[in-house]
Amino acid sequence: MPELPEVETMRRGALAAIGGVVVSARRTRIRKKPLTMTPAWPSIARHLAGQRLDGIDRRGKRLLLHFANERCLIIEPRMTGLLLVDGAPDTGHLRFELTFRGGGCSRLAYWDSRGLGRVLLVDPPALADYLSPLRIGPDALEITPETLRDNLRGRRIPVKVGLMDQKAVAGIGNIYASEILHLCRMDPRRSCIRVSRCQWETIHRAMLAVLNKAIQMEGSTLSDGSYRN
Repeated sequence: MPELPEVETMRRGALAAIGGVVVSARRTRIRKKPLTMTPAWPSIARHLAGQRLDGIDRRGKRLLLHFANERCLIIEPRMTGLLLVDGAPDTGHLRFELTFRGGGCSRLAYWDSRGLGRVLLVDPPALADYLSPLRIGPDALEITPETLRDNLRGRRIPVKVGLMDQKAVAGIGNIYASEILHLCRMDPRRSCIRVSRCQWETIHRAMLAVLNKAIQMEGSTLSDGSYRN
């Protein structure tokens, strides 16, 4: 599953497209489970046509592509989605392509072998609602030790489950939660209410170390070769 380091690797790879103007937004028709898109693809394509890509951000496991008309294309890769600037693992699972004029990249393509991803095109009010703290917690690379502790200390859930709660801290999934707690030498089954202030600080340091190292290594490549830039 793409987690924060994999999505951050996608974001960095796609940065070259900033400044380019969308020449075409083409949905690839394949006989696979369709992506969830809001609104429908024709409306997305119409709003993106001729627009300049002004920026690419990330919140947890989500990519945010900002365009000159103040629309934001949100991509949730979920289990097996990839935003690519070049070769895909195969051509049978390409979902859509954006081609650009200008900028340093002529193409961004979204590939998803299982069709579990989600794509949304939103205006500024809808983006603010989407990024509300009630929906998505602080990014794992930005959260403070105090906020991490405050968001989880009163809960009886296992600490590993807590680290994977996207409303408490955004961006961590199963792989990196396990790595973080292994580095801390903490039992992942320990209840959050039994984690001390000092231990939350240790978890926070381990979280930054593990995630930044994973970003440096460009994420975790699994046996299917999917998670790569």
